[in-house]
Amino acid sequence: MAQKLSPDRTLFVTTIAIVGFGVVMLYSASSVVALESHRSPYFFAVKQGMWAAMGVLLMMVLTRLDYRKLRRPAVVYGLLGATVVLLIAVLFSPPLKNAHRWLRLGLVSFQPSELAKLSLVVTLAYQLDRRSVRLGDFWSGWFPSLLIAGLLGFLVLIEPDYGTAFCLVFVGSCLFFVSGVPLGQLTALALSSAPVLLWFVFSEEYRRERFLIFFDPGQDPLGKGFQILQSLIAVGSGGILGKGFMASQQKHFYLPEPHSDFIFAVVGEELGLVGALVVLGGFSILLWRGLVIADRAPDRFGSLLAAGLTMFLVGQGLINMGVVLGMLPTTGIPLPFVSAGGSSLLAGMAGVGLLLSVSQHAR
Repeated sequence: MAQKLSPDRTLFVTTIAIVGFGVVMLYSASSVVALESHRSPYFFAVKQGMWAAMGVLLMMVLTRLDYRKLRRPAVVYGLLGATVVLLIAVLFSPPLKNAHRWLRLGLVSFQPSELAKLSLVVTLAYQLDRRSVRLGDFWSGWFPSLLIAGLLGFLVLIEPDYGTAFCLVFVGSCLFFVSGVPLGQLTALALSSAPVLLWFVFSEEYRRERFLIFFDPGQDPLGKGFQILQSLIAVGSGGILGKGFMASQQKHFYLPEPHSDFIFAVVGEELGLVGALVVLGGFSILLWRGLVIADRAPDRFGSLLAAGLTMFLVGQGLINMGVVLGMLPTTGIPLPFVSAGGSSLLAGMAGVGLLLSVSQHAR
């Protein structure tokens, strides 16, 4: 019998700490760019602080929501339908940096791909819960869930947003695994998908070059290898203790996107290995508490929901850090709670809010 408990305090405090740390580091990482483009070094930090305040409010609202209300078909498929409509609508929006990723609502821009991450987790948790006794059968068990994951991933991929599409694949794969889909079937799917993935990577010259430059960025140090080389210089020059807060040299127009995709490089340069480990430690705590919540959830839907949300938050963070450290090909994916961006921050805070909701009903 489930017992009503208070939300997981460790998860709540850790999330607030990471968000606060993110706003401070964002000020340092963005001050030079903000001064140049907006004539104020505080522009991005103030904007992020406002998003953070709204994110905390959203997190507290969702914490009070009984997560079991998400199990209603009208809620699940209503959220999925709205997400698909927005993902299609964004394809007709004006391109920014050769990509259709943002919908503008007045002065505010919004990325539907961030909503797609939450929608995927809720939908798969619902479907895999309902079909739990048939997961051993591919066609009647988990194939419908695979179709939904494939649809969302495809719509994000053609924006194009390769980083988020990879994140959706990662989260979906984790949910299929923890729900009990036979490992042999998952392996067969991965092997059969490999040729399609290779064709996609090598069918266009710019994708092929981006993939190959990952193995040797020094081939084109002033072109396609510039981002990762500047990131490695930033991280490497920080040493153990770093150069000190606000002392980054790479953010002076050497490191592209220092306040968004590559903010972890600024953390490494200014705060050194110690600062990088603090960030990694924060996400490790999120992983720990998320898995504990999933394990103690009173029902299968809550367990799958908690596991999916945890993989969405922590997986995205690990992908971002892997890119910054040159361990993964360069993709435009933000560091949750730290990188600039209201859509990403609100989606992350919403995910934590739902995790806290599940934690209140622990066994």
